[in-house]
Amino acid sequence: MKTSTTISPIHRIVGYEKSVELIARAGFDGWDFSLCDMWKYDWENKQFLPNEDSPLMKADYLDFVRRLRRIGEDNGIACNQSHAPYPSHVSLYRETEFYLKRAIECTAEAGGKICVIHPDNNATAEENGEFYLKLLPFAKECGVKIATENMWNWNAAEGRAIFAACASHEDFKAHLDYVNDEYFVACLDIGHAEMMGDMTSAEKMVYTLGNGLQALHIHDVDKRYDNHEIPFSLNVDFEPIAKALREIGYKGWFTLEAGNYIINKKYDESNVFDGVVELYKSAEKFEEMVRGE
Repeated sequence: MKTSTTISPIHRIVGYEKSVELIARAGFDGWDFSLCDMWKYDWENKQFLPNEDSPLMKADYLDFVRRLRRIGEDNGIACNQSHAPYPSHVSLYRETEFYLKRAIECTAEAGGKICVIHPDNNATAEENGEFYLKLLPFAKECGVKIATENMWNWNAAEGRAIFAACASHEDFKAHLDYVNDEYFVACLDIGHAEMMGDMTSAEKMVYTLGNGLQALHIHDVDKRYDNHEIPFSLNVDFEPIAKALREIGYKGWFTLEAGNYIINKKYDESNVFDGVVELYKSAEKFEEMVRGE
């Protein structure tokens, strides 16, 4: 069993290179490559605008990615997975294809084995399946699996999360079944699952997805908002989730996506390493729970 954490938002404080180094020093086995800065999304007009400030959009982007990989390897850790820019819109595939393929390419160059690409929140398993099937040939060429993720929509009037793609364990499984390819897997976002009330739970999703579950986004929530806080700080009961992962024989990485802990604690360049250490301690605790220790 191995632990990792996303480099976001650590890299916004100390830069990409230093963030990989700090993750290694804290004790993690790997780093999750956040590729979300590739574009700036105009939510109102649903437009994808290239982020020219991102090193991932420069002419030498592959050299940059290879440099991050070397830093990780020099410090004894590996890139285990990545997160592509979002949101996804199946009807706008042609506008996003360039970015998503670059995300997959960067994942491969970094050494990652899985690239998490959000489904379209408002599309069916069949519609999202066709979207993923368009990307799979390129992903296979790169030796990278695509992982879909359980999502949520927000009902402002009721002040709660409501159904979106993969938000129930049945719909999550339906996405896997439609694509039905070993290069298409599930990334369970524990916090998202725990926001969905009676619809599902992270525990139910683990049992339903079984061997299709090959990646995790681990963080804590108050079960209303998508807090992305450090595990064991809010309302998620991690014990039954750990038990379910143990019982299905989960063999993937334990990857934190708890970046808001760094933001909310207002860490800066002088002390962000302390925050990364605390994140590692929480990941190690959850890993030990899964082992039954």
